[in-house]
Formats: sequence, structure tokens, C-alpha cells
Amino acid sequence: MSFRLTRACPPLRLFGAIGARMSEPTKVSRRLVAVFAADVEGYSRLMGADEVGTLKGLTERRAILDRFIGEHGGRIANTAGDSVLAEFGSAVDAVQCAVDAQTALAEANSGIAADRRISFRIGIHVGDVMVRGGDLFGDGVNIAARLQSIAKPGSVCISGATYDQVHKALPMTFVDLGVQQVKNIQEPLRAYQVGVLSETREAASARHVETDSPPPMPDKPSIAVLPFENMSGDPEQEYFADGMVEEIITALSRFKWLFVIARNSSFTFKGKAVDIKEVGRKLGVRYVLEGSVRKASGKVRITGQLIDAVTGTHIWADRFERDLTDVFALQDEVTVAVVSAIQPKLLQTEIAMATRRRPENLTAYDCYLRALQKYYLPTREGVAEAIRLAHRALELDPGFGLVAALAGTCHTQNVVWGYADDPQFERKEAVRLLRLALSLDDGDPEILARAALISAYMVGECESEIEMADRAVALNPNSYVAWHGRGQVYRIAGLPEEAVRSFERAIRMSPVDPPATPDV
Repeated sequence: MSFRLTRACPPLRLFGAIGARMSEPTKVSRRLVAVFAADVEGYSRLMGADEVGTLKGLTERRAILDRFIGEHGGRIANTAGDSVLAEFGSAVDAVQCAVDAQTALAEANSGIAADRRISFRIGIHVGDVMVRGGDLFGDGVNIAARLQSIAKPGSVCISGATYDQVHKALPMTFVDLGVQQVKNIQEPLRAYQVGVLSETREAASARHVETDSPPPMPDKPSIAVLPFENMSGDPEQEYFADGMVEEIITALSRFKWLFVIARNSSFTFKGKAVDIKEVGRKLGVRYVLEGSVRKASGKVRITGQLIDAVTGTHIWADRFERDLTDVFALQDEVTVAVVSAIQPKLLQTEIAMATRRRPENLTAYDCYLRALQKYYLPTREGVAEAIRLAHRALELDPGFGLVAALAGTCHTQNVVWGYADDPQFERKEAVRLLRLALSLDDGDPEILARAALISAYMVGECESEIEMADRAVALNPNSYVAWHGRGQVYRIAGLPEEAVRSFERAIRMSPVDPPATPDV
């Protein structure tokens, strides 16, 4: 048995003619271009619900998309149904076009019910393509299509080759999604999600924060990382402080259970005296991380404090002092230290709040947090209660992949620890929940780590399990759960050296993490 980790991708027929028409030229040429692939998320569902309305909306959105492609120097090569394939001579033009188009499309969707919105996903790759009769073919097209398939609705996903050409030229943020193993592409792909950071958009964001009503609080832990204050007295050191904050934001964004405010909104508070409660209200977040950087005499000192923006309570504070040698290595080291310290604190605080809520007011996420608390207790009763709460969370939210993975882990614990009255039932439930979790979200590193561990105990296919564990740490190298799960998988596979290395990284990520149990 093996577990497929790639998302379903649109058939390649959408991006090329099924057969060349007799009247079209048959000559094939090659060229290096930026390939732009777009399609509509959930198009079949939308058509099933309202054919006439969906077709009308698609026509209007396509007019917007086609206009931006033309304005940025692109050429539409292939179209079919809800998909568009275009080529650009410049990667910068392609990415700028994608971001501008998504902004305009989001505005067109405003005021429309979420289940009726026509949202495009866009993938961009720089590569060699074959051209015949104006249509594009080849691996360059396939890779762009796969990137589009892993993009979130309304977002832009680019390849590492594209990132190399645009990240210094465009004023945008780029979130590293890690190495992706995608369908029918032999080599793994490094992927990045693109965010807007231009001065015009940043200024608009600032005006939005100042004039609009506060956004609602998300239904999961939310945090904003404010610009760190440069205490060095040297304006030229601003880049170091800003770079540190951007690294922390990127690292935190890889935890899918966290809602992290983008850099362009956080940085509207740069250089201002702020009230943390007001920041939390304006940005709609529960937690705020602030800090300072001081560089002097070959050393750098970084302080940070995590604050509950609702109550004003300080949750965590620490200071890091390092020798200043390699700036980028130093940023990486401090980022790991900060994220490894605050991530468990956030989770523990959220669990404590969930346990104080009345049972009739519990959300799916509250049930998940309560299940986590019971999961940390390695007792028969604790595991049984964790399973009950996890299944309750799935009843409230059937699309909650992370809680399905947790439930599968608990059923696995019953077998491994000898708690099971019916081991065969527990095994079947563990594997069923493993498959459910992967079907709901096979791009979440914690789901992948738990799935790999469940499979290692319940199925025993080393190659598949090692692949999942490796992908988990590639997606989030700062996750304790990912490294701990990888260590267990390698231990079970009989590879102790790699297991020990993974456990050492896990301990480095979170030295006092509650789930540091000897087995599952």
C-alpha cells in the first residue's frame, strides 16, 4: 500500500490541443519563456450549482485576466474551459501580471458569497517549451500547471527558477513552500507563494487599517510580528532588523495552525509608538511579537517579547546574544531560536484557554486543542478522551485534516501501547483516518509527519513513509512534530543514525515540548 502525496492536477489536455488541426502549421520550435498557467478553483462544483451564473462570472473574470496579460506583454497560447495558458518573455512581467490580476479579481469577487466566487489559481515557471501552431507543450508547461494546482485560490505559486529571477527585482514577499514532489514531474520542485509588498499597496493597506472597521478574530491562533526596533544608532543597520522580522514571519507562516499577518500589514507600524492592544484590534490578532536589535563591537543582541494583545499580558520574553560573523547564518540561527521558543508557548496558551470554555461553546478547533491536551497524557483514559474529542471536532468540521491525523495517531497509540480491546479495529481506524487526513490536506507538514508515523506502525512501507517524513521537514524545518515524526519513522525503518539526527533536531526545535514521548 502506498500513499499518494500530490494533489489532483487538471488534465494536461486543458493546456494543449488534443490534436493539431489540419490547417495549422506542423513545424515545432523551442524557446525559453515564463509560462503562466491559471485555472478556476472548484469550477465543476460552481457549474453544477449554477451553470448560467458561473459562465457569466467566468466570462467577466476572463476579460480581467486577459486584459492584464496583454498589458504586461504576455501572449495567450492555449485556453480550454476555465483554464488559461500564456507565455511571457520576462519572468518579472509574468509575476507582476499575476499579482496585479489577482488583486483585480479579488476586488471583482468582493460582496459575492464565498461559495459562489470565481477564484483563479496561478502557477508560473521559467523553462524551455515547444511551440506548435501557437500552442505551448513540454515540461515547462507541465511544471507551471503543477504549480498552479498547489496554489491557494486567489494566490500565485512560482518555481524556484522563477524566484531566482524575480525576488530581487519585485517589491513582494515570497513564502518558501519547500520542496514539492508533484505528479508526473521526475525531479522535486522548490515552490514559493507570492505576496504583494509594493509601496502603493503598502500605503493602501495602511489606509485600510486606519479607516476600516477592525477585522474579525480568526478561528485559530493569530499573530503579528512587528518591526524590530533598531537600537544600534546606525540607520544603515535597518536592513538587519527588518530582515530578521521577515525571516520570523516566514518561519511562523509554515505552521498551518497559525494565522500570521503578512509583512506589509505589520510594517505599517514601523517607526511608530504603538499600543499593543490597539495593534491587535486593528490587525485582528490575538498575539503580537515585538523586539529590538542592537549591534556593537562585533556582537548582536536581540530581544523579543510575546504579548496577548487582548489582555496585554506578557506570555514570553527572552534575549539572544551572538557573535556577528555571517549575517545570514546569524539570522537563521536567531529565527530558529525565537520560533522554537514562542511556538510551544502559543500552543500551550491556546490549550489553556480552550479548557476554560464551556462545553456547549466549543468550536472544532477548541475540541482539537482539548484533544491535544489529552493526547499528551500517555494513559488509556487520556487516549480514549483524545479520540472522543477529535471525532467531535471532525463532526463540527469534516474538512479538519490535522485533527483526523491526530485521531489516527491516537488509534495507533492504542495498538502500540497495548490499550486496544480490538487491535484489528484500531489498526483499520488508524489507516482510515490517515487516508482521510492526506485527502484533506497533503501539504501540511504536521499531517505528513503523523501520517508517516501511523503508516510506519500500521502498514510498514518504508519507502513511502520515509518520503512523507522527509517532505514534512522540507515543508517546515522548524516543526518539532515533523522532526520527531521523522525520527520515529527512520528508527522503525532500521536507520538509527538518521533517526538520532532527527531527534536531535526535534529537541533543538523545542527542548521542553509536551509531546516528547518515547514512541508515537
